[in-house]
Formats: sequence, C-alpha cells, structure tokens
Amino acid sequence: MPDALPTPADINAMVRAGFPGSTNECVEIGPRWALAKVVPTEDSIRPGGFISGPTQFGLADGALWYAVFAAIGRIELMALTSELSIRYLRPCVGTTLWARGTIDAAGRGNVVGTVRVWTDDNETKPSAVAQGTYVRPS
Repeated sequence: MPDALPTPADINAMVRAGFPGSTNECVEIGPRWALAKVVPTEDSIRPGGFISGPTQFGLADGALWYAVFAAIGRIELMALTSELSIRYLRPCVGTTLWARGTIDAAGRGNVVGTVRVWTDDNETKPSAVAQGTYVRPS
C-alpha cells in the first residue's frame, strides 16, 4: 500500500483543470477505495425522473479511476480505462448519485475494481454495479 494518498481536493482540482465539463466529484478516498458523487442535471434525467444510464456509467468510471489513484498512491492521468461493464439493477431516482469504487487487484500493468452506484443515502440498494480494468502507464 502506498505511504500517502492523494486528497479529494487534489483529485477534484485535477479533474476541473483537465476535464472542465465533468461534474463528478471525489468525496472521500481511502486505501484501495474512493467515493464519488454527482448531482444530476436536467439533461441527465430521463422521462419518469430516472437518472440516465450514461450518467451512472460516467460516475462509476470516475469512482474507479479515483480508486486507482488510491491504490497506486498518486494521481496518474494516463491510467486509462481498459474495460468497464455495468449492470443496471433498478430504476435510479434521486437527487444525488453516489459511487464507491473498490480495488480488487492491483498489479504492475493493470488495476481491477468494482463499483456500486446508488442514489441519495441508500447504499444498501444500488441502482447499478460495475467492474472494470484500468491500464497503468509503462
């Protein structure tokens, strides 16, 4: 495990500078995990008030990326998504979308993790689960 973790403030500053269109936010980070959130915009809400699948997918990808930073102990812009699959479990309705990325395995070349996505304060009833792999730069 790395000696130091990047802070949520460091991660959010990097995201704002490098990806100004992103509204994802890193809220907490710990050894091999990260918690992220986004407040859905009107554009991300589907008929019936459901938060769109692409919005959930984007936050899952972000949460796992932040968790990779925790696993390797630094912000690494060139840690790239190799694959990410998601299963939508139930309609996603709420005012804040959350995602917790947890690292399952971290090697020299790849980092694999799992993400749970939910709304508001109900982590026990996820709207989606995802698993993905990030490739670390050589």
